[in-house]
Amino acid sequence: MPNADETRPVSAAEADALFIPLLDIPALLIAVSGGPDSIALLTLLARWRAALPRGPDLFAATVDHGLRPEAAREARAVKRLAAQLGIPHRTLRWTGDKPGTGLQEAARDARYRLLTAEAKRVGSGHVVTAHTLDDQAETLLIRMARGSGLSGLRAMAAATDLHGIRLLRPLLDVRKSRLLATLADAGIGFADDPSNRDPRFTRVRVRTLLPELAREGLDARRLAQLARRIRRADAALAAAVDQAFVDLSADRDLTTMPVEFDAARFLALPDEIGLRLLGEAIGRAGDEGPVELGKLEILFAALQSAARQGEKLRRTLAGAVVTCAGKSLTIGRAPARRNRPHGPKP
Repeated sequence: MPNADETRPVSAAEADALFIPLLDIPALLIAVSGGPDSIALLTLLARWRAALPRGPDLFAATVDHGLRPEAAREARAVKRLAAQLGIPHRTLRWTGDKPGTGLQEAARDARYRLLTAEAKRVGSGHVVTAHTLDDQAETLLIRMARGSGLSGLRAMAAATDLHGIRLLRPLLDVRKSRLLATLADAGIGFADDPSNRDPRFTRVRVRTLLPELAREGLDARRLAQLARRIRRADAALAAAVDQAFVDLSADRDLTTMPVEFDAARFLALPDEIGLRLLGEAIGRAGDEGPVELGKLEILFAALQSAARQGEKLRRTLAGAVVTCAGKSLTIGRAPARRNRPHGPKP
């Protein structure tokens, strides 16, 4: 359970501190679902902006995914509140067929696609969301359960680039309980989405674990602190990988393909640096998207084994071909796959 400190409304002074990074941004699009977190964000931002002599223009948008009959009514309620606060509002609708599996992920992708398009329409380069400290803790646990590496365990950042837009999360260090208290203090209602209690969804199941974890000392604040520390360590590792890329590359022009490393120096790197360097090189050379960590680890282990036994190795991964022979480790674009003919052979 949150302590007394975490059930206080967010004060005007605290809102000033939370939103000061937004002060010089010309326009902000606020993502408002109608739930308590986003309604609190809308309210706090409107109060903050009204008290300023200058600041960003505020716009609001609600995405109706077309999955619940109540969603249209909830969007209208957000529109009324936004009008009372003096903020232009628009409802965005996710139309078309919905997938039978992976619905939450597809809805999330559609939501961000619609929001970024709306931000561009109103002349904003920024979308503001109401992710909280509780969301951060849940995200970390979900990624741990899925076997994420350090980069995944950083969880959510306060600012992220997405579809040419900057996604901002100013409430990432604020407990949800404080946002609920803020709305209760102001007498402002909000929508209750029953899907937030549906155990079919991973996040809901993880959320039910948090009270038990908190009793053992692993509460949302501790989990978010862990994510921050992992983010700090991950940034240091990323800088070390960038330097290793320059130090080991035979050609200092890192846009040149294929990339060639001194094999002995590569294999002498600490495992995490070597693994990440290999992934970075494959990512630059390949054309099949992000490299899966598990597959990358298998390839890295095979490289180490081949080097110890003095064997040549040639493998493909994510559209790149990796060759280790003699003193050289080379990563380049894999040959295009030939289309297999359809039907029986003549």
